[in-house]
Amino acid sequence: MKILQLGKFYPIRGGVEKVMWDITNGISARGIDCDMLCAKLGKGEVIRLNPHGRVICVPTLKKVAATMLAPAMIRWLRKHAAEYDIIHIHHPDPMAALALFLSSYKGRVFVHWHSDILKQQLLLFFYRPLQNWVLRRAEKIIGTTPVYVRESPYLKQFQDKVTYVPIGVVPMVPDPAGVEKIRARWPDRKIVFSLGRLVGYKGFEYLVGAAKYLGEGYQIVIGGGGPLKDALNEQIIRENAKKNVSLTGFLRDDEVRNWFGACDVFVLSSIWKTEAFAIVQVEAMSCGKPVVATRIPESGVSWVNGQGESGLNVSPEDSKALADAVLEITKDAETYENYSAGARARYERLFTYEEMIDNVLKTYTGL
Repeated sequence: MKILQLGKFYPIRGGVEKVMWDITNGISARGIDCDMLCAKLGKGEVIRLNPHGRVICVPTLKKVAATMLAPAMIRWLRKHAAEYDIIHIHHPDPMAALALFLSSYKGRVFVHWHSDILKQQLLLFFYRPLQNWVLRRAEKIIGTTPVYVRESPYLKQFQDKVTYVPIGVVPMVPDPAGVEKIRARWPDRKIVFSLGRLVGYKGFEYLVGAAKYLGEGYQIVIGGGGPLKDALNEQIIRENAKKNVSLTGFLRDDEVRNWFGACDVFVLSSIWKTEAFAIVQVEAMSCGKPVVATRIPESGVSWVNGQGESGLNVSPEDSKALADAVLEITKDAETYENYSAGARARYERLFTYEEMIDNVLKTYTGL
């Protein structure tokens, strides 16, 4: 069996690219031929992962509306598609869908439905016929949670071939010295950590707003950079929360691990369906950290965070609800330990890297 993962660009900047990379790595590491075809800015290149896996990066002409315009992807796929038994395309990616459509490929197709197209409605208007073609062409449509694939309006007529494979991650392994260094900054406070780009759908303004309900015993730390940094800093000053809310800016991977290790609770304050899964929740669970997340309509976020098991889910756009959930989880040592153990157990049951690879291969073989 020879497999091609087809989709978003390299280097890895988001969840879709990370899942593609991990699946390619995981399958090829088991001795099964699996390549990844994607577009990148600058010159093309081929990255050898191991004897059974490559990442084939074709050059991009231009980036428009989060889509890479890469005619080289069409040329490459027309030339090489027949070499593969399975093409696994990762949606949303109009360029990849167009390349598949023009490739004349006759083999098996699987669609990984990471999310609906929500923001670029003009693009969707023109892309919709091609999107429907890809869905009809697919043998199976793989979502990341049962909620998202059930609720997506674009998948209603394809429910007979819809399945789901939760995203799995390698567990975070913090550095004890790095964790201790962070903890030493606030020795008498519980650390409430969040992580993501500072953009609208993340709802960070509601997490900042939670500070006044948490009080002096808690430190909110938001990791990541983005266009709303200045607005959040202004809110922190306006609400007199400078002593209790910190923005770290961009964090390296090793720093992220240490923040997960140091925090007491992880909070996901997202407010829109753009947040379909939120891998950061799983990363927190892998460290045994309870999660407070939001019940976003039609999103899989609150499914990932098992209510009463790995944490608590609250209504979006509600600062007090976020704070109340944090206070409930941390109200005493026994309650906290139950949520902490539940978070790690849910991770091990549903969200390990090996479990994801197993489930993808089972989907291919029909087991």
